Amino acid sequence: MAGKQSAGILLYRTENGRLEVLLGHMGGPFWARKDAGAWSVPKGEYTDDEAPEAAARREFTEELGLPVPDGDLEPLGEVRQSGGKTVTVWALEGDLDPAAVVLGTFTMEWPKGSGNVREFPEVDRVEWFDLDTAREKIVKAQQVFLDRLNGRE
Repeated sequence: MAGKQSAGILLYRTENGRLEVLLGHMGGPFWARKDAGAWSVPKGEYTDDEAPEAAARREFTEELGLPVPDGDLEPLGEVRQSGGKTVTVWALEGDLDPAAVVLGTFTMEWPKGSGNVREFPEVDRVEWFDLDTAREKIVKAQQVFLDRLNGRE
């Protein structure tokens, strides 16, 4: 494997005639006070021994605590983020109540060098956004997935 790989599902719906996408605000201390550029497609890392689509389904369930809605996944391709990670995303039309989400967690030493290990949510909240608002919220490298979903590319 050349670098880290991540896969996710961009859930979308049409509400009042407008396309909306479900994004998660990244959890943990680094993102706590950030909003613009701090939201992401629900996704996670996988290794070469797992198929990307299977990883996307697994990570959706792990991060949101809910099963992937029924429906066919539509490939939106991949993008290489600034840190070198390759992210592969599928779109899925469906609905989900953000209040029903059960957030997954991770542990890390915090503050760094303190020896204290703390637990943080992988995603600390999820919300539906129209595409214009989503473009302001989502990590810059992932904006291309919104464009592909909307048929701009």
